[in-house]
Amino acid sequence: MARYAELLPEQLDLLWQQNAPAILPWGALEWHGAHLPLGLDGIVATWFAEQLAAQTSGVLLPGVWLPMTTLPHRHSLQVRTETLRMVLDDVIAGLYESGARRICLISGHYAQGHQVEMSEAALRAMDDNPGLLVLSGAPLEPLRDDRMLDHAGQFETSELLAIRPDLVHLENLTEDVPTAHDSAVIGERPTRGSASEGQALLESALTAWTEWIQDASFERLEAHHKSVFDRYTPYIDAYYRGSWEDAMTAWWAEKG
Repeated sequence: MARYAELLPEQLDLLWQQNAPAILPWGALEWHGAHLPLGLDGIVATWFAEQLAAQTSGVLLPGVWLPMTTLPHRHSLQVRTETLRMVLDDVIAGLYESGARRICLISGHYAQGHQVEMSEAALRAMDDNPGLLVLSGAPLEPLRDDRMLDHAGQFETSELLAIRPDLVHLENLTEDVPTAHDSAVIGERPTRGSASEGQALLESALTAWTEWIQDASFERLEAHHKSVFDRYTPYIDAYYRGSWEDAMTAWWAEKG
């Protein structure tokens, strides 16, 4: 694994000539209840990106912590949709200009609008830049089980138990089943998670991401990104009225 920030120009040029993938973790500072840290998304994405870069001889970039549509809470930080689009387009274009031809955007934050915008940015970039392949997704996304894309629930808790158990505080949870507004939990109860489950899932996901990178083609990646749109069609039909921010507000209001 090579770290972009530590490379000399000639070293980076050699890696691009060898078709090394550029691997960029995308994090967030977002409320995850009383049992998980605000930076869970970025912590998981960075760890996963480091492992993936090591497995694929990739070039690891410093993480970007600029999410959109985080859960409404006074400790959740976010940027506007327009800002995210510009940053994505500029970062991908800069990597292409640098010489990267395979780019992986690993997002620990996978709110509906955020994921759609990342996939749209990937498709724009591949259409505009000949020979460029861009894959974006959550660490566990290639496992093809939407239950695993929870929030502060069993699977996010399991991932962090495997990576940073010192940051997980299940003792802060109550015995009752609070609402999402009280707990930030969307999915199965966090107490169902375990370090062993998290480790197994992350290892399987790393294998899947490595295979994606090795077998990447425009057609395969285009199909993946379009499947993201299909997944969120019900959400878009129900809540989107021209603004992802307003859609998040309306969706969250129904969670009670």
